[in-house]
Order: sequence, then structure tokens, then C-alpha cells
Amino acid sequence: MSFNKKTKIIIYFSLVFIGLAFHIWREINLPNTTSLEDSLFIVESGWSLFDTSEALKRNGLIKSKELFNICVLFSGNQKGLQAGTYNLNFSMSIAGVAQKIIKGETIKQEITIPEGWNLRDIGWYFENRGMFQAEELFELVGFPAIDYSKTSDLPEPKDFSSDYNFLTTKPQNLSLEGYLFPDTYEIEKDSSLEVIVRKMLLNFDIKLNQGLRVEIEKQRKTIFDIIVMASLLEKEVRGIEDKKIVSGILWKRLENYFPLQVDATIAYITSKKTTQISITETKTESPYNTYKYLGLPVGPICNPGIESIEAAIYPESNKYWYYLSTPEGETIFSKTLLEHNIAKAKYLK
Repeated sequence: MSFNKKTKIIIYFSLVFIGLAFHIWREINLPNTTSLEDSLFIVESGWSLFDTSEALKRNGLIKSKELFNICVLFSGNQKGLQAGTYNLNFSMSIAGVAQKIIKGETIKQEITIPEGWNLRDIGWYFENRGMFQAEELFELVGFPAIDYSKTSDLPEPKDFSSDYNFLTTKPQNLSLEGYLFPDTYEIEKDSSLEVIVRKMLLNFDIKLNQGLRVEIEKQRKTIFDIIVMASLLEKEVRGIEDKKIVSGILWKRLENYFPLQVDATIAYITSKKTTQISITETKTESPYNTYKYLGLPVGPICNPGIESIEAAIYPESNKYWYYLSTPEGETIFSKTLLEHNIAKAKYLK
């Protein structure tokens, strides 16, 4: 069987092509080195495919930036390389490195914000974990327990209301206290503080569903009013049933121009970790002081969970005017001031 010249050329180039393709496949899938050492690699935001391959080659994580580019281009994800910090191994193949970056398998960490934490708590948490200074959080979202009408030397918080409409009823000069939804968050390593804050705000937006918003509007209240009330309930009592009863008491007091006298508002002002307060502290000058001023405090005193928010929206009508929490966490309700004083003498020795 003989081949003409044209057929021979076709066969020759086919073999060359197959050989070249095999070589490329082999180089892309072979380990980079025999070293099992790990290395952190950062894909900066805004980097192109070529910026990424150049940096990988420079750091010794791939043998060929050209083959890395080919691998990514053939995957069709050249515009989908995800920024972030990656844990790569020097033994990984070019294909392995490419797939990890294409899939965005960045190093992640968890942060947990418990229900009832305020801005100070969150700021110190970030600081203790070596993530950010507490001051950085306050400069972004606002300072806690501050009367901005009397303060001129502090920066106003960033206005997020154009992105999150639930913030439109919050006074613009107040902090985001109350809106940083407590939960466990998975974040990228080295995420910016604003990215983390936006995750919390987005979570709030989801948790405060349309049904709850309709009910708030039906009651002719604002989301801000509800969050302020929910923050009081979060710090004052435990359990949904007790929270609903206390919610009924506090809304009733507001309707009857009766001072709320919530000890937790004084603790917020003084930064004390206990709600056992003195007579002198109840005279502290602050718009958060519900002993000195009628109505709700000027803003939330913590970041409440969904249980407290729902209790603020759905208060339980009751015959009580007073309540106290025992050291064991039990809530004692009273109809009159005399009953309340007897309960204080009995339970708060």
C-alpha cells in the first residue's frame, strides 16, 4: 500500500499535532515539583489572566505561564478567575492550579457574631482576632452610644441606605447598631471590613422578610422603631414567650407616656457588662437613657436576633406593667409598683 505525497504530508502533520497535543496535556497535568510544601498565593482584584499566570510563574508555582494561559483559555473561564487568597502546593499541576483558581477555592474563615452583641463587642472581637482595629469598624458604621447632634469631631458613618432600603427609616447620623445581623459568616481570608459589614446587612435584609415588613407597616411603625425595641428585648429577657410579654409591657408604656426604665440602656451608655445599675447611673445624661427621657432610646443598644425582632413585632397583650430578671434568668412580672418592689426585694438581694 503506497501513499501519495499529499497523504504523507497530512499523516506527518497529524502525528506532529497529536504529539504536540500529548506533550501539552502531559506538561499541564504533570506535578510542578516533588516538593509537598504549601504556599499562599493572592489573586488581586482586577488581575487579568496574564497578570495571574505571570505571578504564578514568578512565585515558582507553575513551570509555564503560556501553558497555564492555554489551560484556562480552553476551559472558557479566562474572565472568571476569582480574586482572593489561595493555599497552593508546589507539587500541584498547572491544571490543578488553574481549576482551583477558576472555582474560587480561596482560603475562608468563619466569624460568629452572637445575638445581643453591640458594636463595641464586635469591634473588640475583630481586634482580638487580629482582623481589624475596633476604631476602624466605628469609623465605617458609626460610633456606639454617641449623640451625634452634640458631636462635631467624629466622622459620620458611611451611608449604606442606597443599597439597603430597610435603612431608610434610620436617622442617617446614627450608627448601624442593630442592623449587623448576628450569625456565623464564612468570609474570604483578608476580606475588607466593608465586605463583612455588607454580608451582615444582606443577611438582615433576608431575615426581615416581606411578611414581617408588611406587618410593621400595618402597625404604622417603622423598621427602625422595631429594631430599637428588639434590641431592648434582646438584652433584657430570655425566651420568646417572655420577650413577647415584655414587648407588650414596653409598647404599652410608650402608648401611655410612661418611662420605659430599661436598665440595659444604662449599661449600654456605661459599657457595663451587668444590668445591675445604681440610682446615680439612672441620671446619666444620654439620649439612650430611658430613665431620664420618655420614649424609645435614640437608637438600638445591640444587634438583636430574629426572635427578638419578631417579639417586637408581635407583642403579647397582658395585664402587667413591670418586670425584672432574676440572676438565674427567670422573668418576674408584676401588675403594680408595690408588687414590683416586693419582687425586687425577694429576687434581687
